[in-house]
Amino acid sequence: MACMKIGTKSEVFNREGKAWHCTTGLPSDVTIEIGEISFHLHKFPLLSRSGQLEKLIGQLSGDDRPECILQLRDLPGGAKAFELVAKFCYGVKIELTALNIVGLRCAAEYLQMSEDYGEGNLIAQTEGFLNEVFGNWTDTIKALETCEEVLAYAEELHIVSRCINSLAMKACADPNLFNWPVSGCNEKESTSGTDFWNGISTTNKSENMGDDWWYEDVCSLGLALYKRLIQAVDSGGMKPEKIAGSLVVYANKYIPLMTRESSFKNTNNGKSGSTISTPPEADQRALLEEIVELLPSQRGVMPTKFVLRLLRTAMILQASPSCRENLEKRVGAQLDQAVLEDLLIPNMGYSVETLYDIDCFQRILDHFMLVDQAAAASSSPCIVEEGVIEGAHSLTSITMVANLVDAYLADVAPDVNLKFPKFQSLGATIPDYARPLSDGIYRAIDIYLKAHPWLTDSEREQICRLMNCQKLSLEASTHAAQNERLPLRVIVQVLFFEQLRLRTSISGWFFVSDNLENSQNPNATLTLTKADGSHLVDHAQDRAAGVDDMRERVLELEKECHNMKQEFQKVVKTKRSWNIFCRRSRYCNSKASKPCIVKAPSSAVKELKTPETGIGASMKGLAAMKYLLGD
Repeated sequence: MACMKIGTKSEVFNREGKAWHCTTGLPSDVTIEIGEISFHLHKFPLLSRSGQLEKLIGQLSGDDRPECILQLRDLPGGAKAFELVAKFCYGVKIELTALNIVGLRCAAEYLQMSEDYGEGNLIAQTEGFLNEVFGNWTDTIKALETCEEVLAYAEELHIVSRCINSLAMKACADPNLFNWPVSGCNEKESTSGTDFWNGISTTNKSENMGDDWWYEDVCSLGLALYKRLIQAVDSGGMKPEKIAGSLVVYANKYIPLMTRESSFKNTNNGKSGSTISTPPEADQRALLEEIVELLPSQRGVMPTKFVLRLLRTAMILQASPSCRENLEKRVGAQLDQAVLEDLLIPNMGYSVETLYDIDCFQRILDHFMLVDQAAAASSSPCIVEEGVIEGAHSLTSITMVANLVDAYLADVAPDVNLKFPKFQSLGATIPDYARPLSDGIYRAIDIYLKAHPWLTDSEREQICRLMNCQKLSLEASTHAAQNERLPLRVIVQVLFFEQLRLRTSISGWFFVSDNLENSQNPNATLTLTKADGSHLVDHAQDRAAGVDDMRERVLELEKECHNMKQEFQKVVKTKRSWNIFCRRSRYCNSKASKPCIVKAPSSAVKELKTPETGIGASMKGLAAMKYLLGD
């Protein structure tokens, strides 16, 4: 820390309780009172250095008072600063440091200790040392901290602005390039193990400091000064990522509710044994709202996890609606970077129904969709055909959000108080093209149906429309085909698309088999090149063996298809046979007076009874069943 010594005389002051006495042997002729502290001094040393004291003492001397007593209630720096002023007037040795220079400079200005009252007066001395302080990062930080004690006078003398400009310039520049001394921990360099050659050090320079070297230092500032410093470094061209990092450190230090551990300790009724005082919630709320205003506006600069923690804390502290709306929009703009655990924000208050704040997540998701649609519109034109979007706009972000929404729905689905419209609205916000697979939304739907068995058939069908049966994986399709909670129509669709997928797979096997058998030269060899450049030769016998393997696979697939057909017939018999018969009978009785017998076309019945094998039998059987179901 920088230090400057002025004065030549030894100590001539002695303190007794709350009174300072000069021990020069001469009786005191003036008493200066500052608060509860009194200084018993002599007029001449004070009049020769201070214009303000000369004026005040002159006024009191003309009143013919036996004793001259001055009260300096407004002196910046108080009794501590005046002690140094008095010693300077008497020529006693004093030491100027970064911790006392601001108060002493303001006191010198207040007492009018300019060059008109002696060469090398206190204003000139303190101003010269301030310029030395501004050249050092640590000293400037300490000086700026002391400005809060005399803020009005420091502002008037532009000490605050000069400190902030000095810090901003050093923070925006590379400290390794200019070799500026920064935080105190970096000033102490070890000399052990240093190699010298002719008095010159041959070791490498100290390791480069990271971008966060200044974060902890500026955290010692109050909110008002810290805010001005952040605005200064922003104007100085600092990267938004660095500003964001500093805001994260500052918020975590002064808002204890930002961390779950501190929140737990605060609700532990003081049993945690912690002696750290927690700021009042009103102060934390004001600080949080100010930090939100300082957040960089660029997307992705602030970590999404941190913004969600800010949002959660804003709800706990009951921050202003504009503050919470600002945070919700920031989360929505980068929702693809969030994780499920941070999005599960509990509902605050006692009158809420659901465990988690579904409405908040819905607003965040709606804002993401607006941003995504705007980004898609601003990109190059897209081609939309049969539900598939092709173009310059990437589907990565919205696909990640779709998976996030499906996982969120699965977590909130067990809540019995979650109303059907909210669940449906949240799931329908994501378009179908954003879900490559429907397994996630199917899982959420199944959990919701299990937790809400009182849903009507119409509501069950509506909620099942959120998933695309064509996009279910084999495991999900197998589960859905046996899921009694799903409507029968949905089960039929799942079986239909599974058989269609099976047919496509079998057709592909036959296509490969035909190409191998219809080769122009059956006795020719097939040469395949390996990755290492060697060749593998397969003769006609090897091709025949491959065809046999494929035929065995086709037989296995046909057997699976036949088993699936039998399972489907059992479902139809147990659930719909009598209902269909009664419905057809009532329809015929209403159209004709004589009894009517409902018959399926002979071709359909024949398809159900004919013991065919292969995909043809499966598809024909399915067509007959769909006719009986009335589709």
